[in-house]
Amino acid sequence: MKNLLTTAEKRLLAQGIRTSEAKAILAPAQHLLADGFFWRHQSDGLVVFLSPKMSQHYRLPLDFKELVVVTNRFHVKPLLPLLTDDGQFYVLALSQKQVRLLQGTRHSISEIELEGIPSNLAEALKYDQFEKQLQFHTRTANARGRRAAMYHGQGIGVDNAKTTILQYFRQIDRGLRELLRDERVPLMIAGVNYLLPIYREANTYPHLVDAVVMGNPDRTRVEELHKKAWVLLRPRFHKARRDAVAEYQQLAGTGRTSRDVREIVSAAFHRRVARLFVAVGVQRWGTFDPKDHALRLHDEVKPGDEDLLDYAAIQTLINGGIIYAVKPSLVPDDAALAAVFRY
Repeated sequence: MKNLLTTAEKRLLAQGIRTSEAKAILAPAQHLLADGFFWRHQSDGLVVFLSPKMSQHYRLPLDFKELVVVTNRFHVKPLLPLLTDDGQFYVLALSQKQVRLLQGTRHSISEIELEGIPSNLAEALKYDQFEKQLQFHTRTANARGRRAAMYHGQGIGVDNAKTTILQYFRQIDRGLRELLRDERVPLMIAGVNYLLPIYREANTYPHLVDAVVMGNPDRTRVEELHKKAWVLLRPRFHKARRDAVAEYQQLAGTGRTSRDVREIVSAAFHRRVARLFVAVGVQRWGTFDPKDHALRLHDEVKPGDEDLLDYAAIQTLINGGIIYAVKPSLVPDDAALAAVFRY
């Protein structure tokens, strides 16, 4: 990292930044060099973003090639495997006692803070209201000394229980509908068998998948949920990528595809790119001016350059396209960049 910071300083100076300003920009990262605790707690990869107004660093489960980029915006293409639809999914860990929404990728998973969604059955139905409708018994106190309420019944009582749970799940679905309203990411349920058909009856999210992580999620570590979910979803993502490649090949020669960086960068800016294959670990340095569509490619990075593959990927992402950030060998036509256009 020390060598990378030296390179960054040289590139800042080459762009006309004064020495004092360059050192101020890099100071937060320089401080990390002497932080022994920081270096003892690392992941596979480290990303550092620096600007005159802010600094952020992230330890991520991706193995990055060493890279320094100095330009007018942050370079994020190496992070795309964590950010794109290709491999991104949600797990709804569902029980009567707890609701958790987990956002995962092939490499990692994290819990999303929920707002407007009941955290358990008691909260959803106001404990004192549904207590009158159901019979309760208590189990042995858990590790926190609390007793978990459970209902039981037969005949009409069982029907009431299902109705109660369905009402609970509909509240969850309403909250998720708002949270995921613009998403196309697969949603998987983790839960016990008898709750699954009730939730499917309540669900309105169009991308709920059939596969489920069976068992009580309250007793399963997040890491284990991630592992089980990815095993089930991996074939789905591989098929989606194969289908996208097949679509690219089918449309080749119709004007709906391209492997030309110049054409794709302009099309991405104008929201024409529906699907983009971009090679991770490869850069194409140059500049693009959206005002006059002037694009210049350089064999080596020059002051003011940016990675145009990164530019195309970000424009595609923010304009609702799907990105496949893959190894260079997996990009169609042996290109660094390939696109399927909307029109």
